[in-house]
Amino acid sequence: MKLLKSTFFFLIINFGSLAIGSWLMNNGPLEEWYQNLSQAPWTPPGYVFGIAWTIIMICFSVYLAKLFEPKYSLKLVLIFAFQCVLNISWNYIFFNRHLILLGFITILILTVLLNYYYFKISKNMGAYKYLLLPYVIWLYIATSLNLYILIYN
Repeated sequence: MKLLKSTFFFLIINFGSLAIGSWLMNNGPLEEWYQNLSQAPWTPPGYVFGIAWTIIMICFSVYLAKLFEPKYSLKLVLIFAFQCVLNISWNYIFFNRHLILLGFITILILTVLLNYYYFKISKNMGAYKYLLLPYVIWLYIATSLNLYILIYN
């Protein structure tokens, strides 16, 4: 029951973070600025982003509930908070401010942080660590999309 309550708690935080990030990017992908950019040939259609983030945040919430189950440490709380800030701020930096290089740096740091979760923090989590894979894989894709835009625009 405790795992279920924690999962619900993290679902609220994670989907709340997505909502804030979405709000901060305004119309983001629909804006003329973004539409006129040279985009990677592997850029998925818009609807894929919503499906992907839904799956990612559900898996990540269960993962976090299990991660925090034995104890809440300040280090873990700070790492999670930093991850939230990076995830939210990328939308604002890239879509709202059109700062492609800073957006790339932000998403690169986020990708490194998620790899830290996966390879370092998750050592004793058994199969629960695999709940991070959708997020890690998506960040590799998103980082490559951002890098493509940085190089070709």
